[in-house]
Amino acid sequence: MTENHTAPAQTAVALRRHAHGVSEIVLNRPEKRNAFDDVIIGQLLNVLAEVDADSNTSVVIIRSAGKHFSAGADLDWMRRMADNSHQENLDDARQLARLMQRLNQIRQPVIGLVQGAAYGGAVGIAACCDIVIANEKTRFCLSEVKLGLIPAVISPYVVRAIGERQARRYALSAEVINAWEAEKLGLVHIVCDDIDAMDSCCETMLQQLAQNGPGAMQAAKDLVLAVSHKPIDDTILEDTAQRIADIRVGVEGQEGLSAFLDKRHAYWMPETS
Repeated sequence: MTENHTAPAQTAVALRRHAHGVSEIVLNRPEKRNAFDDVIIGQLLNVLAEVDADSNTSVVIIRSAGKHFSAGADLDWMRRMADNSHQENLDDARQLARLMQRLNQIRQPVIGLVQGAAYGGAVGIAACCDIVIANEKTRFCLSEVKLGLIPAVISPYVVRAIGERQARRYALSAEVINAWEAEKLGLVHIVCDDIDAMDSCCETMLQQLAQNGPGAMQAAKDLVLAVSHKPIDDTILEDTAQRIADIRVGVEGQEGLSAFLDKRHAYWMPETS
């Protein structure tokens, strides 16, 4: 990837722009194991809103600096929350809920690169990504019950990622889940040997996604969210029929079909393809 712009290094969340419509969001507190607090949550919300609104971004990568993806909630933040009122805790929880919703529903495909520890809320972030790449040393844990808490606002996404039965086990036990088990559960899609291999795998995935229409990928993501856990009734049949009819007569649909029939590359494909 060729980097075009990097946000200031001192920010807790850095936004890096790369060539070919790739935007990279980096949790940038390695000295704190990229633990979450209200500042990071606010910065992530702002960066995600910026990327979501950017018509030049076709793919998003979310990753962390340092050895660990995220150790979960920052201890100082937790101490402050323990002294806060119920209303203040509710407001804090709503912000984290908004973050998960924003990440889950962002228009573009999101690739999560997860190394080291991914505990607590970090499991929620992984569950909200469309494609998750980890390595053999990556470890996940729904650790909240160890602190007398629950994985509340991340639960809708974790349950959808790994299913109710497995979520019941791991939310109750707080067992550490290794990368291979996370892959079996559906939380991780690809397990690599090490961090370098993760980067290589990410590059391969970016090349794969570059073959696809950016608008079509966004529409496909919205489609999956729309039909997930819905009854297959007349409403869903009509909705899906409308979606394919709309995209067939759209610019990308027309171009994609013409390119296929003419045996040429569609306009969105990189010149190197």
